[in-house]
Amino acid sequence: MTIDAPRDATHGVVSDETDTRLDKEMRAGKNAMGSLSQQIADAASDLGAVARTQARRGLKNARANVDSIAADASDRVSAAAGTAASSIGDTLQEVIVERPLSTVALALGLGFLIGVTWRR
Repeated sequence: MTIDAPRDATHGVVSDETDTRLDKEMRAGKNAMGSLSQQIADAASDLGAVARTQARRGLKNARANVDSIAADASDRVSAAAGTAASSIGDTLQEVIVERPLSTVALALGLGFLIGVTWRR
């Protein structure tokens, strides 16, 4: 048994040194993982900020496109209405010049119908 005693004593010293070294390595690993976690969180935050910026830019462009389309449509409707009004005016003028008596009779008839309708 005396032969085993020195080996047990050495084994205890080696075991303590190994435990100390493992503790240091574990702490270093934990610190590295904490640092990596922080880097991942920062990267995710930066990515979110970039995504928000791009979404805002896309929304702004979409609004500008909608405004442009609406303005263009309004211009086209105005032009079409102006053309239609001009065309109707020209047609009425031609009818009045060609058939003045019929036009006066039609106007009197419409006036009578409107008057009868308003009385009720």
